[in-house]
Amino acid sequence: MPPDSTDRDELIAYRPELRPHFERLNLLWLEGNALLEPVDLEYLRDPERHILAGGGQVLFATRGPAVLGVCAAIRASATTFELAKLAVDPVARGRGVGRRLCEAVRAYARRRGATELVLTSHTSLTSALRLYQSFGFHRAPLPADVRYATANVYMRMDLRGADAVTSPGVRVSERPRGA
Repeated sequence: MPPDSTDRDELIAYRPELRPHFERLNLLWLEGNALLEPVDLEYLRDPERHILAGGGQVLFATRGPAVLGVCAAIRASATTFELAKLAVDPVARGRGVGRRLCEAVRAYARRRGATELVLTSHTSLTSALRLYQSFGFHRAPLPADVRYATANVYMRMDLRGADAVTSPGVRVSERPRGA
């Protein structure tokens, strides 16, 4: 018997009804690591203006009705996207949810012509940094115009090289839930 569709993990593109999960999971992560800043709240409370309007996307990893993780692809320039606001529910950590969201952001950026993916982080987030390095990001000097006061790590990934291979099966649903 095939598994019930409510038992499968799915990646879903932004929908207004999912926005509270974007804020909830990121607040858990940022507050839990003492890294919450006012600029975070701007992005979390109004992703339509700060992320989507500029050509970005917010992705949700779900299993049935549960939202397991979130991540944003923020357009930084015509050729660069930022992987940002990656947060996974504590009960789903260690199951590959963060990696699947990273893969989906990379695929999204490539489909939109990006040649580079960047991110900012903090040295205290060792598990996140390990994920990013295993995913193909490389450390680079921190730019002067980073929007986060607490950021002390900057990473880049060239989407034109060998690191640009997208894992098979990364698909993001853009249809309404339950359709």
